[in-house]
Amino acid sequence: MTIKDDGYNHCNSPDCGFIQYENPTPVVAAVIEYGEKHVILGHNRAWPKKWFGLITGFLEKHEHPDECVIREVKEEVGLDATIESFIGHYTFKRMNQVILAYHVKAEGDIILDDELDEVKIVPFEEVKTWPAGTGRALNDFLTNLGYEVEEVPFG
Repeated sequence: MTIKDDGYNHCNSPDCGFIQYENPTPVVAAVIEYGEKHVILGHNRAWPKKWFGLITGFLEKHEHPDECVIREVKEEVGLDATIESFIGHYTFKRMNQVILAYHVKAEGDIILDDELDEVKIVPFEEVKTWPAGTGRALNDFLTNLGYEVEEVPFG
């Protein structure tokens, strides 16, 4: 394989037309409104201690993004959710992902799966966002509701 001027890996054999495009992976993200104007942020066991983020997940084969976001909320925090709106699509270049972000509402008792070890329930007016992927989606969601949002760097 050789990287050519187009930035993609091309097969070196003259009989081979294969190009490795490395298309992005589709991911859903849920801004979960929990209770009255609160959002659930989850901590993945693999992340640094202070990092919390939206509930996310990969689309499965033949799965519609609307179904995926509802499934991921149920799997990761044990809640039945309803979609309120589609927030937008975002790139997360570091992970080569395209994120489809949704606002969902959910009620009930939170039950964490083995991927998460903690959640925070944060009032909308106290949420701080981050400068990438799902942080941008959360920022857009809150800004569109009229909140002034503080963005903090990673770390």
